[in-house]
Amino acid sequence: MHTNLSVGFKSGSRKLAAKYFTVAIILFGAQLIMGLIAAIQFIDPGFLFGIFDFNISRTIHLNALIVWMLYAMIGSVYYMLPDETGIETVGLKLGTLAFWILTAAVTVVVLVFAFIQIGPGSQMSIWFINEGREYIEAPRWADIGIVVVVLIFYSNVLLTYLKSKQRTGIMAVLVADLFALVGLYLAGMFYTDNISVDQYWWWWVIHLWVEATWEVFVGALAAYALIQIIGANRKIVEMWLWIEVLTLFGSGILGLGHHYFWIGTPEYWWEIGALFSSLEPVPLIAMFVHVLYDWGKKQGYLNGQNAGQAIKSTIKNTPAMSWIVVNAFGNFLGAGIWGFFHTLPQVNIYTHGTQFTAAHGHLAFYGAYATILVGMMYIAIQKYYGLERLVSTTKTKLGIALTTFGVLGMTIALTIAGYEQVLVERAELGGGWQAYFTAQALPWFTQAMDWRLIMGVVTCIGFVYLVIDLMTIGKNANAQAKIKQANI
Repeated sequence: MHTNLSVGFKSGSRKLAAKYFTVAIILFGAQLIMGLIAAIQFIDPGFLFGIFDFNISRTIHLNALIVWMLYAMIGSVYYMLPDETGIETVGLKLGTLAFWILTAAVTVVVLVFAFIQIGPGSQMSIWFINEGREYIEAPRWADIGIVVVVLIFYSNVLLTYLKSKQRTGIMAVLVADLFALVGLYLAGMFYTDNISVDQYWWWWVIHLWVEATWEVFVGALAAYALIQIIGANRKIVEMWLWIEVLTLFGSGILGLGHHYFWIGTPEYWWEIGALFSSLEPVPLIAMFVHVLYDWGKKQGYLNGQNAGQAIKSTIKNTPAMSWIVVNAFGNFLGAGIWGFFHTLPQVNIYTHGTQFTAAHGHLAFYGAYATILVGMMYIAIQKYYGLERLVSTTKTKLGIALTTFGVLGMTIALTIAGYEQVLVERAELGGGWQAYFTAQALPWFTQAMDWRLIMGVVTCIGFVYLVIDLMTIGKNANAQAKIKQANI
C-alpha cells in the first residue's frame, strides 16, 4: 500500500534530478535558437550560407529536441522516485557518473554536427561523424554510450523499485514502460544495405518511442503530478494509467501501420494504422478531465463553494497545474487531431512529406511532452524551497501564454503551407520536382513561412520569460514567505 511518504529536496536523487533539469533547459534554448536560424534560412537560403548551413541548423534543432526531452524525462523520474518508493534511489553515484558521461558525449556530438556534419561514405563516418538517420543521427560511438547511460538509469529505477516496500501503480507502469523504451532504441542500432529495411527499423525507434513508450511515460508523470498538486484520487489516476497502457501499447504498435503504405506492405495497414493512431491521446485527456471533475466536485461540496472557486483556492502549484492543463489539451490537439487528419491513408497519399507533417510534429512534441516536463520542473522548484504553495507570477503567465501561442501560430502557419502543397504540388501538378519548386514560390507558401518565423520569435520570447521565472519564482516566493512569517 502507498504511504504517501514525501522526501525532501536534500535527497541525492533530487539533486541529481536538478542537474538533468538544468541541462535540459539549456538544450531547450539551443533547440529554439537552431529552429529560428532554420526558419530564416527557409525564407532566405543565403543566410549564413557556407558558414552555418540549413542542414546543420535543422539537424541540431531536431536532435536538441530529442536530447533535452530525454534529460528532462530522466530528471523527472529521479525527482519522483523518492515519493513513489518511499526510499532513496539506489545507485546514485553511478547515476551521477552517467550524467557527466552523457553530457560530455552530447557536447562532442553537437560540435561534430556543427563543424564537420558529414564525411565519406565509409565505416569511419558512421562511427565518428553521423549515422545519417533523422532524429537518431548520433555517430555509432555516441549511440552505444547513450544505451549504456540509459541502462544505468533503468537499473537504478528497477533496483529502487524492487528494494522498496511501497508498490504503486505509477511505479509499476513506469518500470515496465522504461524497459520498453530502452529496448526499442536497440532497433536503431543495426543497419542494412537495403534502404527500405533500414527505414522500417528506424521507424520502429521513432514511432514507437513517441507514440507508445513516451505517451505512457507522460501518463505516469501526469498521474504523479496531479496527486502532488491537487491531491488527486490515486485510484482514479492509476485506473486511467492502466487503460492508457492497454490503449497505447496496442495503438502504438498498430498505429505504426499508417507509415506502411510507403514501404509496400498490404493495404489493410492503412486503415488499421490510421484508426489506432487516433486513439493514443484519449486516455490522457480522460484522466485529466475525470480527476478534475471528481476533485473539484468534492472540494466544492466540502467548502460550500462552487468547484471552480475551490480548485483555484486549493491548488498547491498553479504554474505546474497550468502547464499540465496545456499538456492535456495540447496532446489531444497535436498528437490526436493534427495527427489524425493527415494520417488517414486517403489523405496521407497527398500530405506525406509536406508541411502538414511539420505542423503535426511541432504541436505534438510541444503539447504532449514539453509541457508536462516543464510542469515537473515547477514541482521540483516548489519542493526545493519547501513551499506549501507556489503561485503563478506575471512571468509565469507570459512564459506559458507566449510559448503556447507561438507554437500554435507556427502550427497553423505550417498547416496552411501544407494545404497549399497538397492542392498545387501534389493534386494539381503531380508531385514532381518542378511541382515542388512551383508550389514553394506561391504566396500561400511564402507568407506561411513568414508567419512561421514570426511565431517562432514569439515562442522564443516566451521561453525567455519561462527561464527567468524558473530562476526566480522559488527564491522570490521563499523570501515573501519568510517576510510574512516574521510579521506574524
